[in-house]
Amino acid sequence: MHELIFKYLSSCSTSSLTEKDMELMRNTFVSKKMRKRQYFLQEGDVCKHFAFIVKGAMRQYTVDDKGIEHFVQLSIENYWAGDRESFATFTPSIYNIDAWEDTELLLITRTDFLNLLDSIPGVAEMVRKLDEKDFIFAQRRLKALISLTAEKRFAEFESSNPEFNRRFPQHIIASYLGVTNVTLSRVRKQAMKKYSLPVIS
Repeated sequence: MHELIFKYLSSCSTSSLTEKDMELMRNTFVSKKMRKRQYFLQEGDVCKHFAFIVKGAMRQYTVDDKGIEHFVQLSIENYWAGDRESFATFTPSIYNIDAWEDTELLLITRTDFLNLLDSIPGVAEMVRKLDEKDFIFAQRRLKALISLTAEKRFAEFESSNPEFNRRFPQHIIASYLGVTNVTLSRVRKQAMKKYSLPVIS
């Protein structure tokens, strides 16, 4: 299981992992299996671990006063899952995070993660790249929610996350894109006719 995170780290870093580095990571990251719909984090709890997804899919969301779920993050293999604010500040999370599929994770605590930052150059480089990627993603998503039509939002989503359309149902993707289920259904049918795409419900 740890071989996958070694490969991921190597793809994010110009520094090669030594045997000592890999041994430290094996001793630091703890494996965990989760069943579909099992919570990784619930609103009001502190996020004590961050998770690297080895296999499976997870979703991060809030629930409003009417009980409606609003999805802010979808994650599959080679993604990280967790509430970064709660993880960094030890404050209660405003999010729920659960497994959408049976999922296998590698977990790390904040103390252990900070130790890896100090001990393995490649980890620090990975974090810098993730920060840049997350900042760019947040800007683009905000722009999409503010100014793009539902058609353009879906086109960008399909282009950058084609696997998500297969792994998550329509109502979750609609919420993530900030459109209604009816609107997304219409947009998908139009895209199918225009580009001969398969319909996924």
